[in-house]
Amino acid sequence: MQAALLPDRGVIKVVGDDARRFLNGLVTADIGKVALGQPCFAALLTPQGKIIVDFLVAEAEDVGGFFLDCPKALAPNLVERLNFYRLRAKVTVEDLSQKLGVLAVWNGAGKAGHGLVYPDPRLAALGLRCILPPQLAAEAAAELGAALADASAYEAHRIAQGVPRGGLDFSYGDAYPHETDMDQLGGVDFAKGCYIGQEVVSRVEHRGSARTRIVPIVYDGFAPEPGMAVMAGDKNVGTLGSTSAGRGLAMLRLDRVEDALAAGLPLLAGGVPVRASKPAWARFAFPGKAGAAG
Repeated sequence: MQAALLPDRGVIKVVGDDARRFLNGLVTADIGKVALGQPCFAALLTPQGKIIVDFLVAEAEDVGGFFLDCPKALAPNLVERLNFYRLRAKVTVEDLSQKLGVLAVWNGAGKAGHGLVYPDPRLAALGLRCILPPQLAAEAAAELGAALADASAYEAHRIAQGVPRGGLDFSYGDAYPHETDMDQLGGVDFAKGCYIGQEVVSRVEHRGSARTRIVPIVYDGFAPEPGMAVMAGDKNVGTLGSTSAGRGLAMLRLDRVEDALAAGLPLLAGGVPVRASKPAWARFAFPGKAGAAG
């Protein structure tokens, strides 16, 4: 088992009598289903349906609210936006990123006496998360029976599982939930009531397909630079995201990749051949995989 403190993650506390109802009216997931040990993956969207910030929501025991495990760099902006929507709701929103951090634990399971421990709701293979004061990370890892590793080890694990990370695999403010696979990873509840950007997200879902998605890729040898265009002949079919140890993620136009495969054209990123690789969790139609679910 391995554990790593994630320096890019921040923590926001949302508490108060109206905390659950308040969040549920804003974000993509059903906060009504969140309970102790049962977190959710969610995002706050623009009215146009694009992701402002995504985060994990875990119920906070004994504080009457929730912790949002979010990108640390975006925590101040998220607090500002939540307060903008607060109006008369009995809610307090506080950025605790200077006091609390997020520990990821994977390739095993255990219990810790420090912090709030919860499973990563996106994918079981991602393991556990633990919100705690950063100085207790080593002690918590020891309690869990995990070896404390560098954050890069977790990044390699995340990439191997094919799970996108905002700011690396897509740009905040410029991507829709379906494009970042939030619909595949439990980040959108299509049965809940209204939330900001819902109409756009529902339209994509009912249309039955998203032309552009982040998909895992594999390559041999030298890693192409993140941000490079993925080309099929002279046609741009997408953009490369994060990479590690022969695996990576790329935002691809699936129809163009399908055409390239049919024409026998290789996909190249910076001159390096890359191949799209269907993850086990994907339910959408995948290039070269006839009969895949939409």
